Amino acid sequence: MEIPTIVLPDPIPLKTISIPLPTADVPSYTPMVVPPSDLREPEGTKPVETAEPPKPTLPPPFPPYPLPSPDILVPTVITAVTAVAATTVATPIIQDIKEKITKFLNNKIKKWKEQRKKKKDSLVK
Repeated sequence: MEIPTIVLPDPIPLKTISIPLPTADVPSYTPMVVPPSDLREPEGTKPVETAEPPKPTLPPPFPPYPLPSPDILVPTVITAVTAVAATTVATPIIQDIKEKITKFLNNKIKKWKEQRKKKKDSLVK
């Protein structure tokens, strides 16, 4: 009795695929320099005297009322413009949603009334 054997064919050479390594653009920024909280003047120096510019006023037809400083005026204007823009954009969207909800609820109420009427008619007969 012979031991069975299997004859295997020679292996087929397969080419390997070359996959390049991934690359990425790494964001960079200029670091912000923050002075230390205990910053002091060097010894032997004098502070620089600076004159503050006069506050702007309204043009001649108006009474001489000084305008607020730019650090108050800029955020106020930005807030006002943002509020108006958000309201302008949101109003049509809200109106559309309101109309769809009203139409949906009216259809539901109409179906409910029809079913109620059918029940009454079937009980009367």
